Amino acid sequence: MSSSDARVALVTGTNRGSGKAIAEELRDRGYRLFSLNRSLAREDWLGELRCDLADPAQIRRGVGQVLDEVGRIDVCVSNAVDRVLDPIAELTEADWERLVSINLSAGFHLVKAVLPALRASRGVFVAMGSHAATRYFEGGAAYSATKAGLKALVETLLLEERRNGVRACLVSPGAIANLDGDDSAHKMSTRSIARCVGTIVDSWPTDLVVGEIEVRPADLAEPPITGIDRLLHV
Repeated sequence: MSSSDARVALVTGTNRGSGKAIAEELRDRGYRLFSLNRSLAREDWLGELRCDLADPAQIRRGVGQVLDEVGRIDVCVSNAVDRVLDPIAELTEADWERLVSINLSAGFHLVKAVLPALRASRGVFVAMGSHAATRYFEGGAAYSATKAGLKALVETLLLEERRNGVRACLVSPGAIANLDGDDSAHKMSTRSIARCVGTIVDSWPTDLVVGEIEVRPADLAEPPITGIDRLLHV
């Protein structure tokens, strides 16, 4: 397959962690990669375009650059994320607004920008969600709220665009070993998450849609002490 005939994937946040692993997986499956990154990894194969995802104009410009260069997008993966894990009493308005912009609004603006191309290619839009969308925790108000909103956005996109040949999927993972040096046996590797995404976009039969897939670590950490066993630790 020549470079002009190659399928094209656009992924956000590929400079590290799951995003980079997803990019590697799609590259290995024969896709030509383009990335929208705020911080650049400076690896040519990533096809990086500098983009602050909090700015809708930069998202539109980045997608436009991809289409100007190659004329198509077959897969779009919305992966970039920001996290602030402060209690509500301490969470600043600026942090709240930034997380809403990057974790939720950027997904909307990305969909709007790539949708005509995905309709033309009968392509796939994948958004990286989180168990935090339904499993709340102290300090997770902004993160959980934005992931819950993303879940609603992707499901609505599926309902509206399936008739136009666009498949939309939310990948909802539990704990991922996203940080360098994290080799916890109780977290999923970024490579495993990437293989999951690659299978969704490249290996499922075309007559079905994976609307949402939930994945969890196979090995559990020690469970919390509950019930009468608490008396042993008073």
